Amino acid sequence: MARLGGSGNPSIQQIRLFLLLAEELHFGRAAARAFMAQPTFSRHIKTLERDLGVGLVDRTSRRVALSAAGEAMLERMRAVVGAMQELRREADAQAGSGRIVIGSFEAITSLPPIPAILDELRRRLPRLDVQVLRTGFDATEAVSRGDVDAAFLFLPVPNGIRALPLDSGPRCAAMPADDPLAAEGPLALADLADREHIGWSDRIPKVYQDFWAVDPRPGGGPARYSSHAMGDFESGLQVIAMGGGLLFPPAVGRELYPRPGVSYVEVTGLEPWTSALVWLPANHDKPFVAALRKAARAVLSRTCG
Repeated sequence: MARLGGSGNPSIQQIRLFLLLAEELHFGRAAARAFMAQPTFSRHIKTLERDLGVGLVDRTSRRVALSAAGEAMLERMRAVVGAMQELRREADAQAGSGRIVIGSFEAITSLPPIPAILDELRRRLPRLDVQVLRTGFDATEAVSRGDVDAAFLFLPVPNGIRALPLDSGPRCAAMPADDPLAAEGPLALADLADREHIGWSDRIPKVYQDFWAVDPRPGGGPARYSSHAMGDFESGLQVIAMGGGLLFPPAVGRELYPRPGVSYVEVTGLEPWTSALVWLPANHDKPFVAALRKAARAVLSRTCG
């Protein structure tokens, strides 16, 4: 193909528009995705071709296709856009501006030291937009999917997720208020052997299910489960209030989640809960995730010192 006499430097906008056209192979659809009139979109593509000095698109009355040069340059253009996005993220990080989305298992962000950690993060990066996304028992799925950059939740977590432990405390039994044992605490796990734990949704990691249901039980036998498919604590409390089973949540639940028909009863022998800040290894060096970890360690050093 003959050169078009290119003499200019293409803009990042022109390259983005060409990538849209490469996906759609239709000027009208690509222009619509760019919220642009088709003649204006076409002019941008022609200007890009002129600036590069090579034709990128073969146009006919029936179809649009990338030219050999367009195909050859496609990956390089994607790399240019990717590099520009990385530059923007790095600039935001250096300026302390941008956004971080932090997952919160239920109301865990109200437990110390998490409010202090969030305050410390905002103090260090006052221009950072900190968004908190509330999740249920499938909190680690939100981390794995990339819905959040990091999360505060209770351990354990599946392999492949990194964690910084923050605090720990006692657990209890959340059970129907009209259960005869509800007024007899403290109880032993053996006292509850014939009570069903509320069944889990299959979205909940097995390692998490086993810990919170104490499965297997100390004697080696399996826990007994109801037929429910619980995905979050609120729905579990509704089942408990209707007499459908029990849970072994943090004892602080009695202050955070008081509900009619639900009693929180002390149980001896339950392994303590541990709260943690968690993140994916792929996010470890992202500036705002690193800043969140530093804020957490700063708060922990003050509270532990």
